[in-house]
Amino acid sequence: MDRRQFFLALSSAPLLAQTAAPAPELEWVDAKKLTVEGLGFKDVKSPYDRLPGRAEGVVPAPVWNLSRDSAGALVRFTAASPEIHARWTITNKNLAGANITAIASSGLDLYAKTDAGKWRWLGVGQPKFPDTTAALITGIPATEREYMVYLPLRNSVTSLEFGVPKGGTIKPGPARAAVSKPIVFYGTSITHGIGASRGGMTHVSMLGRTFNREVINLGFSGNGRMEPEVLKFVAELDPAVFVLDCLPNMGAPLVTERTVPGVKQLRAAHPNTPILLVEDRNIQTGFLVEGRRKANEANHAALREAFATLQAEKVPYVYYLEGANLLGDDGEGTVDGSHPTDLGFTRQAAEFERVLRPILK
Repeated sequence: MDRRQFFLALSSAPLLAQTAAPAPELEWVDAKKLTVEGLGFKDVKSPYDRLPGRAEGVVPAPVWNLSRDSAGALVRFTAASPEIHARWTITNKNLAGANITAIASSGLDLYAKTDAGKWRWLGVGQPKFPDTTAALITGIPATEREYMVYLPLRNSVTSLEFGVPKGGTIKPGPARAAVSKPIVFYGTSITHGIGASRGGMTHVSMLGRTFNREVINLGFSGNGRMEPEVLKFVAELDPAVFVLDCLPNMGAPLVTERTVPGVKQLRAAHPNTPILLVEDRNIQTGFLVEGRRKANEANHAALREAFATLQAEKVPYVYYLEGANLLGDDGEGTVDGSHPTDLGFTRQAAEFERVLRPILK
């Protein structure tokens, strides 16, 4: 057989079957046996609800329904394993929205703590309905380190487990310092996280990593309106600071009507806990759409007046964050003029950090 015949024979020979590596046998642990954060209430109807079951019929129905979303909830754990898997069940078949990705809305977002002690993104879990089993990361060293997984922003999770191959270990994350109280954010779809590409990219999540604190996300898309019925439950929490960021869902008359009584409602329950009032972000079409710009300006003026009233009445420990720089000034920080992109959330987190850092000290 000459050289040409040899190569012709070789090219026509059947390929040897490639045997895929067998899937590892996994050992599963319920996330509730690890370190779950971001949930302020224990008496809940479903394990990752954000308001207690007794809030149903007390708060407005849309708030109750939105409180079933697991926005801001996360699980911390340490693991010594070459791969980390997850399986979870969600209740809403709409995995994504017009201005939020499926991974952010219904998936999982994995971070790992580096050897330098910083949190760094590592992987995601892409969702299916209603049940998903997915590898979050494979091919990593099996040395023990700390991990953190953010839950879906815009879906309700009824069960969540993590799996590692046999021989690996997974256990609860280390306790936080006893004096490290959480930060509570109460607000709108922006607080809820609409527009983020994944759960770890909201400003609320970023600030939790920045300050190394638990954060509780009480953002209710389209329904952050400072109702006393909602503030009643917010006031049951005991945080390091309350952040009130409701103006995008409130016109100026409602801001005037509810801000001072709302702050006093929290202050009655927590005489010394700082309260941060946040101005409405500038709508990004406002440079040309006069009506939107004027609505922003009216909101800002109403909140400034409420803040001045609280100061005049000597209500203590109330702070103020202006909205002008929350999204930057180039128009590139949102999906739709209102809801931040990851860039917008990053800018927003920096503004919140600037004001919150001295408060937390």
